[in-house]
Amino acid sequence: MVELDYASDIRKYTPNVDAAPIEGLIKHLGIALKGRDSALVACSEKSERDRIRDRFLKKKLGLAHADADLDKAITDICRKMAKDQDKQRVTFYYLLAEKYGKLGAFAQ
Repeated sequence: MVELDYASDIRKYTPNVDAAPIEGLIKHLGIALKGRDSALVACSEKSERDRIRDRFLKKKLGLAHADADLDKAITDICRKMAKDQDKQRVTFYYLLAEKYGKLGAFAQ
C-alpha cells in the first residue's frame, strides 16, 4: 500500500498543519490504517459516528462534553469533508483534535 500524504490531505481543510500530531495519529491508529474500509470514515453510518465520539473524543482525548455537542462536532467535520468521497481517518481525527485543542496528545 502506498503511503498517503496525510499533510496534503489535511491542508485542504486547515492551513497550519503540524507533522508531529500526524505521526502520532498514524501510530495511534496503527493497524486500522492497513485496511481500506477502516482507514476511511463513513459519515453516513451512525455506528461509526458513535464509535468516533465514544472511543476517540471521550476515551482518547478525554472530553467530557455532552454527547449532543460531540455529535455536532463530528457532523461538522463530516460536512467540512463532504466533497471527499473517501474521508481519510487520519485527516478526520486531526481536524477533531485540532477543534478541541488536543493535537498535543499526539505530538511525539
